[in-house]
Amino acid sequence: MGLSVPLIVEVTSTNWEDDYAPKLEQYETRGIQEYWIIDYLGSGGRRFISHPKQPTFSVYQLVDGEYQVKLFRGGDSIESPTFPELKLTAQQVFAKGN
Repeated sequence: MGLSVPLIVEVTSTNWEDDYAPKLEQYETRGIQEYWIIDYLGSGGRRFISHPKQPTFSVYQLVDGEYQVKLFRGGDSIESPTFPELKLTAQQVFAKGN
């Protein structure tokens, strides 16, 4: 599956637990190269979005079989290995949902 699906994008709900640990493990095991989690409510666990909790755009990249994560908030420019030409900030993405 990992060879045919280069990127998976998820928008968290109030049931954010399903979007983090279980799916991270599942996608990592399947070799999905990049996984985005858009937590526009900032409701994820501190382990995943840090402290203080705030809206967070997480980009997980598969490196040597394990995910490495970069967190983007507010005016941070989102960096994506799949879309290096992407020119959006986290806040621009969150504003589209309102």
